[in-house]
Amino acid sequence: MAYHNELGKLGEDLAVEVLMRKGYEILERNFTYGKAEIDIIALKNNKIIVVEVKTRNSAVFGDPQSFVSKKKIGLLVQAANEYIIQNNLDMEVRFDIIAVLKNKKEQHLDHLENAFYHF
Repeated sequence: MAYHNELGKLGEDLAVEVLMRKGYEILERNFTYGKAEIDIIALKNNKIIVVEVKTRNSAVFGDPQSFVSKKKIGLLVQAANEYIIQNNLDMEVRFDIIAVLKNKKEQHLDHLENAFYHF
C-alpha cells in the first residue's frame, strides 16, 4: 500500500476513535456511491453525520480541511442522499470534516462540525 493510502487509513482510524469517544455511533465506513466515497457515516442526537477525513503529514501547503473541494462536496452530498434513500431514513444530515495532521513529530486532529452546507 502506498504511503499516502496508509496515512489516509491511519487518519480515518484516528477520526473513528475520536468520534466514538465523543459518543458518536459509527454506522458505516467508506460508503461508496458512483464516484463518491464517504469516509465515515455516524449517528448522534438523532442526526446522520457525514464525515470527510483529510489527513496530511504537513501543513506547508495549507490545512488539511482546505483540500475539500466544491466538487468533493457535491459528491459527498450525492452519496449522502443515496445512503438516506437506501436506508429509508428520515433524519437531519450534518456534514463534518475531520482534519488530521500526523507525522513523526506531531499529531493534531480538528473536528469541524457543520463544515459545509449542502445547498
